Amino acid sequence: MPAILAAVGGIARELELPALLDRAVTVTCELLGARRGRLVLAEGGVAEYGRGALGAGAVELPVGVGTRTFGTLAVEPGDGAEFGRRDREVFGALSAATGMAVEKALLVDRMRRRERWLEASYDVTRALLAVQDLRATLRLVAERARVVAGGTAGAIARPDGPGRLVFDVVEPPGEDADRLTGLTVPTEGTATGMAFTTRQPVVVRDYGDHVQEQQRDHDGPMPAMIKDLDSAISVPLIVGEETLGVLVVAKFRDRSPFTDSDVQLAETFAGHAALAVEFSRAQDARQQLAVFEDRDRIARDLHDLVIQRLFATGLGLEGVSRLIADAGVAARVSGFAQDLDGTIREIRNSIFSLQAPAQAQGSLRAELLRVAVDARDTLGFEPRVGFDGPLDAAVPDAVRSDLIASLREALTNVARHAEARSSSVEVTVDRLGRRLTLVVRDDGVGPPPRAGRISGLANLASRAARWGGHCVLAAAADGGSRLEWTAELPAAAGDQGSGR
Repeated sequence: MPAILAAVGGIARELELPALLDRAVTVTCELLGARRGRLVLAEGGVAEYGRGALGAGAVELPVGVGTRTFGTLAVEPGDGAEFGRRDREVFGALSAATGMAVEKALLVDRMRRRERWLEASYDVTRALLAVQDLRATLRLVAERARVVAGGTAGAIARPDGPGRLVFDVVEPPGEDADRLTGLTVPTEGTATGMAFTTRQPVVVRDYGDHVQEQQRDHDGPMPAMIKDLDSAISVPLIVGEETLGVLVVAKFRDRSPFTDSDVQLAETFAGHAALAVEFSRAQDARQQLAVFEDRDRIARDLHDLVIQRLFATGLGLEGVSRLIADAGVAARVSGFAQDLDGTIREIRNSIFSLQAPAQAQGSLRAELLRVAVDARDTLGFEPRVGFDGPLDAAVPDAVRSDLIASLREALTNVARHAEARSSSVEVTVDRLGRRLTLVVRDDGVGPPPRAGRISGLANLASRAARWGGHCVLAAAADGGSRLEWTAELPAAAGDQGSGR
């Protein structure tokens, strides 16, 4: 009896499940004098004592945890021996003790995991109190979820137009993460999209196979890590009636799959994270409001004072040029007046850039400026934006979405690869309203020898080709890079634009 009690106590002392299972098999075999033993788990996994397969004389019993069978414990007696009635009674007692110890270990494990998820929520909250920007908050959410869940990768996908999500953040950082960041997926037919549309967690196995199948037409090879992704959780980030995005955590193949408890804990964390993201957005909105108020004041001063004076000076120069007898001098004075006209156009573009972020959602110019403002955190500066031509009238919705996505991808590539200190964006529609041109310049290190290695360049080219245009990345004449993206506008849209 003392030996049995000591064995039961030894099993019960273990709180880590792998060590507990190994100890249970070892103690059982040693107490019964068995040559070999094995505990096979119902959900996969084996703990063994001794080498070789169990013989025909092996005895096995289920290991119950609550109302379910956790696994099967089997032992084989020594050479030429058989288990007697007392041995079987001891075996039954040890099997039951193992089941109770496993139940306790699982309970402790759940408590510890809850503590880790709670600590992760506190980390996100502390980051907010430290006034971290939205992107830093998203990256922290993905990183903490990945670590706490024991995942291989963590990511956050956010809406990117109707029926589409884009992976804004992928953890951990590295070459694979860089290639996956910016990847778009449809809301239909994907686990991430299903979590977004149904607002319910989605758990899948063989996640890498699903991704490869869904992205088989994606430009360029997928990272090698994709094929090894197995169990994955997609959890929506919900605040009130709005779904802000989807938190995805995935494991490598051959690791234990996510359990129902994991899903519940991830869902609770996602609720806290969504509130953190919403709070961060509100902080950004308050800061932007203060900036917009200053911009509006500056724009009024530019319009009411600077432009009027420049316009009057230009008219004066035009009048003086007609009074000058020397044709060469008259031409120079007239040229100065034309330079002033160009300066006035630039100032008007600047005024629109100052005011447009606070304007209504419908304006294409405002949406493009919003993309530039959003890129400020990743670039480290706000790019200068200029417009020319009837953008809102000439560019149809279908082209508009590709233009916005192309600008976002171009600025993302500047942030990743250019090491630039400044950048400019020019969006123009020709006088006939038939050709749209996007030019993005930077003062960085210039394009690499193999520009095709830049993430997203193939996506830019395919979007341009969809509208009969092109996408060219080249070294700028004054250093840095110059990306030109064009699209031929549909005739009907062009007619509307030319008729304004």
